[in-house]
Amino acid sequence: MGKITRAKPVKLIVSFIFKEEKFFKKSKIILTRYFGELDFESYSLPFEFTDYYNEEMGSDLKKVFVSFKKLILPEQLPRIKRLTNKIEDKLSRKKKRQVNIDPGYLDQAKLVLASTKNYVHRVYLNDGIYAELTLFFQDKSFQPWQWTYPDYRTPEYIGIFNHIRELFADQVKSV
Repeated sequence: MGKITRAKPVKLIVSFIFKEEKFFKKSKIILTRYFGELDFESYSLPFEFTDYYNEEMGSDLKKVFVSFKKLILPEQLPRIKRLTNKIEDKLSRKKKRQVNIDPGYLDQAKLVLASTKNYVHRVYLNDGIYAELTLFFQDKSFQPWQWTYPDYRTPEYIGIFNHIRELFADQVKSV
Protein backbone atom coordinates (compact mmCIF):
# COMPACT_ATOMS: atom_id res chain seq x y z
CA MET A 1 0.00 0.00 0.00
CA GLY A 2 1.28 3.43 -0.93
CA LYS A 3 1.61 6.20 1.60
CA ILE A 4 -0.94 8.98 1.24
CA THR A 5 0.67 12.41 0.82
CA ARG A 6 -0.59 15.90 0.09
CA ALA A 7 -0.46 17.21 -3.46
CA LYS A 8 2.43 19.51 -4.25
CA PRO A 9 1.86 23.00 -5.63
CA VAL A 10 1.44 23.41 -9.40
CA LYS A 11 1.64 26.28 -11.89
CA LEU A 12 -1.65 28.00 -12.76
CA ILE A 13 -2.00 28.71 -16.47
CA VAL A 14 -4.92 30.40 -18.19
CA SER A 15 -5.79 30.79 -21.87
CA PHE A 16 -7.97 33.57 -23.23
CA ILE A 17 -9.77 33.51 -26.59
CA PHE A 18 -11.14 36.89 -27.67
CA LYS A 19 -11.83 39.22 -30.55
CA GLU A 20 -11.46 42.56 -28.79
CA GLU A 21 -8.36 42.99 -26.66
CA LYS A 22 -10.19 45.09 -24.06
CA PHE A 23 -12.09 42.00 -22.87
CA PHE A 24 -8.86 40.04 -22.54
CA LYS A 25 -7.31 42.88 -20.54
CA LYS A 26 -10.32 43.24 -18.24
CA SER A 27 -10.46 39.52 -17.49
CA LYS A 28 -6.70 39.39 -16.93
CA ILE A 29 -6.91 42.25 -14.43
CA ILE A 30 -9.70 40.47 -12.53
CA LEU A 31 -7.67 37.25 -12.36
CA THR A 32 -4.57 39.06 -11.06
CA ARG A 33 -6.70 40.36 -8.19
CA TYR A 34 -7.34 36.74 -7.21
CA PHE A 35 -4.04 35.06 -8.06
CA GLY A 36 -1.42 37.79 -8.03
CA GLU A 37 1.09 38.86 -10.61
CA LEU A 38 1.86 37.11 -13.87
CA ASP A 39 5.26 35.66 -14.61
CA PHE A 40 4.49 34.92 -18.27
CA GLU A 41 2.23 36.30 -21.00
CA SER A 42 2.39 35.06 -24.59
CA TYR A 43 1.90 37.33 -27.54
CA SER A 44 -1.51 37.18 -29.26
CA LEU A 45 -1.73 34.04 -31.36
CA PRO A 46 -4.25 33.74 -34.18
CA PHE A 47 -6.94 31.25 -33.15
CA GLU A 48 -7.74 29.42 -36.39
CA PHE A 49 -8.10 25.80 -35.29
CA THR A 50 -11.89 25.66 -35.02
CA ASP A 51 -14.92 27.79 -35.78
CA TYR A 52 -16.59 26.61 -32.55
CA TYR A 53 -16.58 30.14 -31.06
CA ASN A 54 -17.33 32.11 -34.26
CA GLU A 55 -21.12 32.28 -33.93
CA GLU A 56 -20.84 33.60 -30.40
CA MET A 57 -17.67 35.70 -30.58
CA GLY A 58 -17.09 36.40 -34.28
CA SER A 59 -14.13 35.55 -36.50
CA ASP A 60 -10.47 36.63 -36.44
CA LEU A 61 -10.13 35.45 -32.85
CA LYS A 62 -6.90 35.60 -30.87
CA LYS A 63 -5.52 33.48 -28.05
CA VAL A 64 -3.15 34.43 -25.24
CA PHE A 65 -1.65 32.25 -22.51
CA VAL A 66 -0.58 33.52 -19.11
CA SER A 67 0.92 31.92 -16.04
CA PHE A 68 0.92 33.19 -12.49
CA LYS A 69 3.90 33.56 -10.22
CA LYS A 70 2.01 32.25 -7.18
CA LEU A 71 1.60 28.47 -7.22
CA ILE A 72 -1.73 26.77 -6.48
CA LEU A 73 -2.79 23.36 -5.23
CA PRO A 74 -4.35 21.06 -7.85
CA GLU A 75 -7.57 20.74 -5.85
CA GLN A 76 -8.22 24.45 -6.42
CA LEU A 77 -8.86 23.90 -10.15
CA PRO A 78 -12.66 23.45 -9.91
CA ARG A 79 -13.04 26.67 -7.90
CA ILE A 80 -10.85 28.52 -10.42
CA LYS A 81 -12.89 27.20 -13.37
CA ARG A 82 -16.12 28.33 -11.73
CA LEU A 83 -14.55 31.77 -11.18
CA THR A 84 -13.47 32.06 -14.83
CA ASN A 85 -17.00 31.12 -15.94
CA LYS A 86 -18.38 33.94 -13.76
CA ILE A 87 -15.92 36.40 -15.32
CA GLU A 88 -17.00 35.28 -18.81
CA ASP A 89 -20.63 35.88 -17.83
CA LYS A 90 -19.86 39.30 -16.32
CA LEU A 91 -18.12 40.44 -19.52
CA SER A 92 -20.79 39.00 -21.85
CA ARG A 93 -22.81 41.30 -24.09
CA LYS A 94 -26.35 40.37 -25.16
CA LYS A 95 -25.83 36.86 -23.71
CA LYS A 96 -22.75 36.30 -25.88
CA ARG A 97 -19.32 35.80 -24.41
CA GLN A 98 -16.67 38.30 -25.39
CA VAL A 99 -13.86 36.21 -23.95
CA ASN A 100 -13.38 32.49 -23.32
CA ILE A 101 -11.21 31.82 -20.27
CA ASP A 102 -9.79 28.34 -19.73
CA PRO A 103 -7.72 27.62 -16.62
CA GLY A 104 -5.43 24.70 -16.07
CA TYR A 105 -2.17 23.84 -14.44
CA LEU A 106 1.13 22.27 -15.23
CA ASP A 107 3.81 20.56 -13.26
CA GLN A 108 6.98 18.78 -14.30
CA ALA A 109 5.03 15.86 -15.81
CA LYS A 110 1.82 17.17 -17.35
CA LEU A 111 -0.56 19.91 -18.47
CA VAL A 112 -4.11 19.60 -17.11
CA LEU A 113 -7.05 21.70 -18.33
CA ALA A 114 -10.37 22.26 -16.57
CA SER A 115 -13.64 21.63 -18.40
CA THR A 116 -17.36 21.66 -17.72
CA LYS A 117 -17.85 18.93 -20.32
CA ASN A 118 -17.53 15.21 -19.64
CA TYR A 119 -15.86 12.88 -22.12
CA VAL A 120 -13.95 9.58 -22.08
CA HIS A 121 -10.60 11.24 -21.37
CA ARG A 122 -11.85 13.57 -18.64
CA VAL A 123 -12.08 12.81 -14.94
CA TYR A 124 -14.73 14.33 -12.70
CA LEU A 125 -13.30 16.51 -9.91
CA ASN A 126 -16.27 18.16 -8.20
CA ASP A 127 -18.97 20.82 -8.55
CA GLY A 128 -19.49 20.04 -12.25
CA ILE A 129 -15.82 20.38 -13.23
CA TYR A 130 -13.70 17.79 -15.03
CA ALA A 131 -9.93 17.55 -15.50
CA GLU A 132 -8.42 16.78 -18.90
CA LEU A 133 -4.88 15.49 -19.13
CA THR A 134 -3.86 17.45 -22.25
CA LEU A 135 -0.07 17.06 -22.57
CA PHE A 136 2.58 14.89 -20.93
CA PHE A 137 6.31 15.59 -20.58
CA GLN A 138 8.67 13.08 -22.18
CA ASP A 139 11.96 13.29 -24.09
CA LYS A 140 12.62 16.87 -22.91
CA SER A 141 9.33 18.30 -24.23
CA PHE A 142 5.60 18.21 -23.78
CA GLN A 143 3.87 15.64 -25.98
CA PRO A 144 0.22 15.38 -27.09
CA TRP A 145 -2.21 12.54 -26.44
CA GLN A 146 -4.51 11.22 -29.17
CA TRP A 147 -7.31 13.48 -27.82
CA THR A 148 -5.22 16.64 -27.45
CA TYR A 149 -6.79 19.66 -29.20
CA PRO A 150 -5.09 20.47 -32.55
CA ASP A 151 -3.78 23.86 -31.38
CA TYR A 152 -2.20 22.33 -28.26
CA ARG A 153 -0.26 19.97 -30.57
CA THR A 154 1.52 22.78 -32.42
CA PRO A 155 5.23 23.48 -31.87
CA GLU A 156 4.30 27.06 -30.95
CA TYR A 157 1.99 26.06 -28.09
CA ILE A 158 4.29 23.28 -26.91
CA GLY A 159 7.14 25.80 -26.84
CA ILE A 160 5.04 28.07 -24.62
CA PHE A 161 4.32 25.25 -22.19
CA ASN A 162 7.95 24.11 -22.17
CA HIS A 163 8.93 27.68 -21.25
CA ILE A 164 6.33 27.89 -18.46
CA ARG A 165 7.56 24.50 -17.21
CA GLU A 166 11.08 25.97 -16.93
CA LEU A 167 9.69 28.86 -14.86
CA PHE A 168 7.95 26.32 -12.64
CA ALA A 169 11.11 24.21 -12.29
CA ASP A 170 13.06 27.28 -11.13
CA GLN A 171 10.32 28.09 -8.60
CA VAL A 172 10.22 24.66 -7.01
CA LYS A 173 14.03 24.51 -6.79
CA SER A 174 14.03 27.58 -4.59
CA VAL A 175 11.30 26.30 -2.24
